[in-house]
Amino acid sequence: MSEDADAVREWWRTSIIDMAPGRIAFRGHPIEDLIGNIGFAQMIWLLTRGALPSEAEAALLECALVAGVDHGPHAPSIAAARMAATCGVGLNNVMATGVNMLGDVHGGAGEQCAELYRDIAARMDGGASMDDAVRDGLSAWRETYGRIVSGFGHRFHKPVDPRAPRLMALVREAAAEGTVSGRYAQIGEAVQAEIGRERGAEIAMNIDGATAVIFCELGFPPPLSRGLFCLSRSVGILAHGWEQMQQGGRNKGPMPPRFLPVYEPNGD
Repeated sequence: MSEDADAVREWWRTSIIDMAPGRIAFRGHPIEDLIGNIGFAQMIWLLTRGALPSEAEAALLECALVAGVDHGPHAPSIAAARMAATCGVGLNNVMATGVNMLGDVHGGAGEQCAELYRDIAARMDGGASMDDAVRDGLSAWRETYGRIVSGFGHRFHKPVDPRAPRLMALVREAAAEGTVSGRYAQIGEAVQAEIGRERGAEIAMNIDGATAVIFCELGFPPPLSRGLFCLSRSVGILAHGWEQMQQGGRNKGPMPPRFLPVYEPNGD
C-alpha cells in the first residue's frame, strides 16, 4: 500500500507549485505574499523561469506582451474567434478557437526568429564576425524554413511596422541601463539590414522580430517565445470574442453570404 501511495504521489512532479489544504506557494513564494505585490508579467516570469525578475526586466517583458495583443479581425486567430462567437459556444471555447490558430505561419514566427538570433549569437561566440554570422545564419535558417525569414516583412505595414521601432527603442534604453546586454538588438537589426541589402529595398522588422529580440535579451528559450505570444494575443482574442457576443450574429462565416467562393470543377 505504501509503494502504491508513493507511486500515486510521484505520478506528477513539479517545482512550480506547492499546494495542499490551506497552502498555495509558487516557487517557494506563498500566494498571499504575491497578491498585491507583483504584477502579471512578474508572475509569468516566476512560473516559467523559477525566480522573480527585477522590476526593469518585468517592465521590458510587459512591453512585449502589450505590443502583441491584437491585430484586428483580418488576423486569422481573431477572425476564427469571432466566427466561433457566433456559433453559440462559450467564451472559453471562443478563446480556445483563436489560440489554436496560432501555429508556425501565424503566431509562431517569434519562436523561429528567436532560433535564428540564437544561432547567429552562437556563431559569433565561435569566432565569426557579425556580418559572417548573419549571412551564414540566414543561409542555414532558410535551408530549414524556406526563403521568407520570420520576423521581417509585413502584409500591411510597409516600410515600417509601428510596433517594432518603439520596442527596439525600449530595448536600447534597457541596454543602456544595464538591464539587458543589447546583443540581440544588434543581431536583429543586422538581420534586417542584410535582408534589405539582399532584396535591394528596406524591409520592416515586424512584431515577431522585435518581441523575439526582447525574449532573447531576457533569456527566454525560443519555444517560450511562442507561448508568450499566445498569452499576449489571447487578450485580443478575448476582447474580440466578447465584442462579437455583444454584437450578436449567428453562424457568421469568413465572408458575407452574398459572396460565394470560386467553384473549380477540375480543381485539385
